[in-house]
Amino acid sequence: MRHQRNVPKLSRTPAHRRAMLRNMVTSLLRHERIQTTAPKAKVARQYAERMISLGKRGDLHARRQAASFINDETVLKKLFDEIAPKFADRKGGYTRTMRSGIRKGDAADMAILELVTQSQPRKDKGNRKTPARLLPFETADEPKAKARRKKTTRSKPADTEAT
Repeated sequence: MRHQRNVPKLSRTPAHRRAMLRNMVTSLLRHERIQTTAPKAKVARQYAERMISLGKRGDLHARRQAASFINDETVLKKLFDEIAPKFADRKGGYTRTMRSGIRKGDAADMAILELVTQSQPRKDKGNRKTPARLLPFETADEPKAKARRKKTTRSKPADTEAT
C-alpha cells in the first residue's frame, strides 16, 4: 500500500511534472535564480539540492545520475566545475526560497528560488537591543538619549458633569 507516499501533483501528469521540474532545475543551475510559483519552487528545490549533492560527490556515477536529470551538458559541466565546489564545506541548504508577492493575472503566490551564494548572519534572538535591531534612523548613542528624555503623556481631560 502507498501510505504516506504523497507527491505534490502540481495539477500535471507525471510526465509533464517531471519534464517541468527538469527544465526548472536546469534553468536554476544556469541562471542561479529563477522566479516561479511558490508550490513549484518548493518541489524544484528538492531536486536542485539533490543535483548539487551529486555535484559535490563528483564521481562518474554521480555525473551520470545528474546527466539523466539535467537537460543541458553545459549546465552539467557548470554544476560539477563551478557550483559544487562553492558548496564543498556546506552540508545542505544550497537554495533559498523568498516569497515575491502575488501574480497579477491569476493571483498565484510567487517565489524566487536562488542558490545561496553567501551565508547570511543569523539574527540575535536575545532580549537585549543589538545594533542590528536599531531602526534605520537611530544610531548607537540615540537609544541612551531616548531613555533620558522625559516621557510626555497627555493628561486626560477631567470629567465635568453639568448638573
